[in-house]
Amino acid sequence: METPDCGIPPELARRMSMAEQHEYLRTRLSRRRALVTAGAVAGGLLTGCSGDGPRSTATGPSSAAASTASRVPGSAVAPFGRHLAFGTDPRTRMRISWQVPVAVRKPYVRIGTRPDELSRKIEAEVRALHTPGVSGVRSALDQFYVHAALDGLLPGTTYYYGVGHDGFDPAAPAHRSTIGSFRTAPSAPERFVFTAFGDQGVSRAAAANDHVLLRQKPAFHLHAGDICYADGTGHGERTDGYDPGFWDLFLKQNEQVAKSVPWMVTTGNHDMEAWYSPEGYGGQLARWSLPDNGFDPRTAPGVYAFTYGNVACVALDANDVSYEIPANLGYTDGRQTAWLDRKLAELRADASVDFIVVFFHHCAYSTSSHASDGGVRAAWLPLFAKHQVDLVINGHNHVYERTDAIRNGEVGRPVPIGASTDPTRDGIVYVTAGGGGRDLYGFPEGVKESYEGHVKDRESVESFHWTKTQQSRKETVEWSRVRYRGFSFLLVEAESGARPRLTVSALAQSGERIDHFEVRRGA
Repeated sequence: METPDCGIPPELARRMSMAEQHEYLRTRLSRRRALVTAGAVAGGLLTGCSGDGPRSTATGPSSAAASTASRVPGSAVAPFGRHLAFGTDPRTRMRISWQVPVAVRKPYVRIGTRPDELSRKIEAEVRALHTPGVSGVRSALDQFYVHAALDGLLPGTTYYYGVGHDGFDPAAPAHRSTIGSFRTAPSAPERFVFTAFGDQGVSRAAAANDHVLLRQKPAFHLHAGDICYADGTGHGERTDGYDPGFWDLFLKQNEQVAKSVPWMVTTGNHDMEAWYSPEGYGGQLARWSLPDNGFDPRTAPGVYAFTYGNVACVALDANDVSYEIPANLGYTDGRQTAWLDRKLAELRADASVDFIVVFFHHCAYSTSSHASDGGVRAAWLPLFAKHQVDLVINGHNHVYERTDAIRNGEVGRPVPIGASTDPTRDGIVYVTAGGGGRDLYGFPEGVKESYEGHVKDRESVESFHWTKTQQSRKETVEWSRVRYRGFSFLLVEAESGARPRLTVSALAQSGERIDHFEVRRGA
């Protein structure tokens, strides 16, 4: 199937970085007198409400959209696509985001500790995203994302909320069914669970995974990138093809779970969208409000950290270090890796943190279609070892695969299904949880699945890793312990106390467990 031409000749796009593609596209659209150039959108969207409160945005809707809003009464505009995210402190800060089909006036959130008493009203901001039309491919599209920053919340408290605007009051009897709820992190939870996957997209399988996931009652969910697949090819090239309307479908699909479970995302290769900003993340800044404690939340919104109970989670943007897909290779000039070193040291020195979980998109260790990324290995694995990271979660390969504990690039200790491992002694377990809902991959020829109840251990697997020259290099690996080709997600139970532990399980879309192991430090 040929990819539609979206503005840059294919032979040129292959030689251009994401920033160069953005500049090319911005210049071309300026000549065509687009309503809002990609550069203007980027300039307005590089703000957010994920810090101490909402920030204004210079980007408004196009004149056509504004005119439409003036003709449509607020009572006829229904919010959709609600999705939550933590602020920098999950005990006291929550971010509520949603979408409206046209521009609205004076958006807000009402919250309270009872569904019939939403007494606190918090102003929200609209971040308008304009995608110009491309002849023969798609029409221009205006999208309106709304965000509210809720700070000063009480730890361990259930809050009820409703989103609205002039003409649409969620507290009115006609709209009470739209009221949702969330719970802030307790100050010191003894036990909680969280879930994780990558590579979700919009599909029946993705929606089914959401249903099973919600039944686990997670405190939050980690999304390891390739969120929506509006960019269907993911090469970081303007010839990829792009349909921003997929984001509308995605947010509607996920509202069933993301309206109550904080959805903590990071960026994959399909999440680079050159229309909006030089590094391709202007769209992400419009759609999500995430913790702003990374090295630069204005250009790398998928890089941040938060601590829930005794578990610290660190989100990274692997596009910065990927040898396989180099559109954004080195775009942070090493700042992300330097921040990672500092952040891991800070977290490891924090006595309240028992476990550090790092999640990002491209795989450090996998044998499936994309295999392993040598750029990730070179840049970050020494830091993971230095600071004794406890668990690493990736996506990218649309399978479930789990390693033994790896130390210095080799098996430090086998971790069979049901076993316990100590990162301080054995090394780190890497999990590929790419079965979120997108079309599934397989494993190398002749390599069978091996999972709980269907164990088929083997001494080695012939695979490869990507090198700096963008060439693949064959390798024989002994660390591939569990392999499952099916839709699935990760379920992690964290316990504190005298003997803290992480119980890590993988669940198939049926709810059946396909893997489990335990992480204990100093066991």
